Amino acid sequence: MRAITERDLRSCFVNCSKGDATRLNLPKDFAQSSWDDLDFLGWRDPKAPDRAYLVAETSDRLAGIALRFASAPGKARGFNSTSLCSFCQTVHTGGGVALMSARRSGEAGKRGNTVGQYLCADLACSLYVRGRKQTLLGDGHDDGVPLEEKVARIRANLDAFVASVVA
Repeated sequence: MRAITERDLRSCFVNCSKGDATRLNLPKDFAQSSWDDLDFLGWRDPKAPDRAYLVAETSDRLAGIALRFASAPGKARGFNSTSLCSFCQTVHTGGGVALMSARRSGEAGKRGNTVGQYLCADLACSLYVRGRKQTLLGDGHDDGVPLEEKVARIRANLDAFVASVVA
């Protein structure tokens, strides 16, 4: 992902008001983001535990999406149960994956229509795929897929999600 500024970030949201985008809390390490390792910028709002944000590059622009946790984050299922992220296909135990919903943009969003996905609860998909971050399972669930294919899979799943929010 290319480096973006705070102004770029706040102006790219497609499913919330300009006021909401102006008031959202940036990730604490925004200035130090490792852009080369990211397929998208995703973070949880530290002051509102039921909110998260995702910013992705589409073919023609940046698209920011405000997300809500469909169930309270941290309500872990048990250590023995596992879940799979829809973007990166990383397997997590407990509460490592959460159902997040995004209000659709435009008239559909005004009518209350939403789109949901099971995503890494910390939105660190890019880091899991590149081995920069590990789940509690460690590398034990590596699927043997080459990095280029994993990155392409994240991009395809991300693009489909963004398209479903913007549509």
